Amino acid sequence: MEDKVSQLVKALFDVDVSVVLTRPDPQFGDYATNVAMQLAKPLGKNPREIAEQIAESLRENEDFSEVSIAGPGFINIRLADAALLALTHNNPRPLYEGRNIVFEYSCPNAFKELHTGHLYQTVFGDIASRLMLVGGANLQRTSFGGDVGLHVAKCLWGMVAELQGEYPEKLDTVVAADAFARSRWISSCYVRGAKAYEDDAKTKTDIDELNKTIYGFHASDDHSSPLAQMYWTTRQWSFDYFDAFYKLIDVETMRYYPESQTAPVGMEVVKAQLEKGLLKESDGAIVFEGDESKHLHTRVFVTSKGLPTYETKDIGVIWMEKQDYNFEHRYLLTGNDQKEYMRVVYAAAEAFRPELAGTMTHLTNGTVKFADGKKMSSRLGNVTRALDVIDIVREKVGELVEDKTLIDQITLGAIKYAFARYKLGGDIAFDIEETVSLQGNSGPYLQYAHARARRILEKVDSYGAPSVIYDEDRVLVRKLGEYAEVLEQSIRTLEPHHICNYLFELAQEFNRYYEKNQVAGNERESHRAGIVALYTDTLAAGLSILGIDAPEKM
Repeated sequence: MEDKVSQLVKALFDVDVSVVLTRPDPQFGDYATNVAMQLAKPLGKNPREIAEQIAESLRENEDFSEVSIAGPGFINIRLADAALLALTHNNPRPLYEGRNIVFEYSCPNAFKELHTGHLYQTVFGDIASRLMLVGGANLQRTSFGGDVGLHVAKCLWGMVAELQGEYPEKLDTVVAADAFARSRWISSCYVRGAKAYEDDAKTKTDIDELNKTIYGFHASDDHSSPLAQMYWTTRQWSFDYFDAFYKLIDVETMRYYPESQTAPVGMEVVKAQLEKGLLKESDGAIVFEGDESKHLHTRVFVTSKGLPTYETKDIGVIWMEKQDYNFEHRYLLTGNDQKEYMRVVYAAAEAFRPELAGTMTHLTNGTVKFADGKKMSSRLGNVTRALDVIDIVREKVGELVEDKTLIDQITLGAIKYAFARYKLGGDIAFDIEETVSLQGNSGPYLQYAHARARRILEKVDSYGAPSVIYDEDRVLVRKLGEYAEVLEQSIRTLEPHHICNYLFELAQEFNRYYEKNQVAGNERESHRAGIVALYTDTLAAGLSILGIDAPEKM
């Protein structure tokens, strides 16, 4: 419809203008535009006079039942019934059609448990991926994390201390053969090693040397020495834990790029760029010199000990993803604290490889905060584990629902919706009561709204797609017709909170409709049931984009 108005303006005034249609209050119409005021200055005419000319032509279109002028020149448009019903079957435009896109998110480190930040990023990344796919993208989901580095050395030191020696054969005896139990044990070893690293100077030296040894396991392909066996076994335990976790929260898995693979690629890039002069040596280290005019600070890419830093590993994963998928655009999701760091990495990548300029977008999220508002440290072992959050929500859901078979569906619906309804970038206030509420703006409320509407349909004999609109239907049908627009907005901006806001408003609108309009047993039963079915389909579609199941009964 925006195109129709733009074409009409071109025909009337021979001016190219981008027309934006907005949704006014229903009493004023279905759409409104201020295009007449946009044209007033270039045409040198009164905006209301321009609006009258446009409105007169719009009235000739059978899709518009009423066109009126308000204020200084706003044009309000009311759609004909057929056009309004047609909107309920619209699909969003394929904004990413045919584009090769890589989306990197979740990014847990091996040898550590996933914390609440990982839970948020995994859920949000999965939803944003769904939006890209609906938008037509050729999408590859990836993840990236450390299976080498100082945190691994601390962890392996803790394992040796726990087992009182390098005894890979003892691993299966100290912990159950369960991915989550194994991950918990690995994490406890990391905490032990991290504390020892800070408390004792000799241990710090030992762990620093162990860090080099672990890189050597990859360089020499050592799988036979006892310490190497411990490393490779528990590394695989970490990967198994990632898969089990993604299955638990019902999201698609990602291709995982471990730092042990990206580091050598990054080191080759560093070597080449050092020869070109884009990297420089400084006190035995290799650095990328910042540019104060662009607010880019200097970063170390290789330490004075010859070890690659996160910067080099990040360059390596970018190069590998480009080689593996030839992405046209690459998205990365991390916490807000990585914003300045990634600005430097991207600047370096674009300097090393100019064709990457403009092809990478860094998305950042705030912190998930609970009632105490504390951001905790995994180094101290008191970080809120992702599993803890899931368990707490599941326990609360179990207190509220009678059908225990629905607990997992409602738990995930509660968590995913609680994360999705916040605009990306800000902190997320996670309140357990609001998250599981069956009354307010929550996932369980919308799941219940869907189940309630399905029960209505069970009471009617038959129904079909509505072909007319009665006065009492119009506001609800109008709201149903907004879904494709809201979905397209979310696809364009990768902001699922628009869908959340819409679904909550839609459910409220339906409640008002149902309070005043009997369905089963009414002379318009079939017609009204058709509208109820359209509502349930729209609600289920929106929840599906958010990765949330829509139960038939609840």
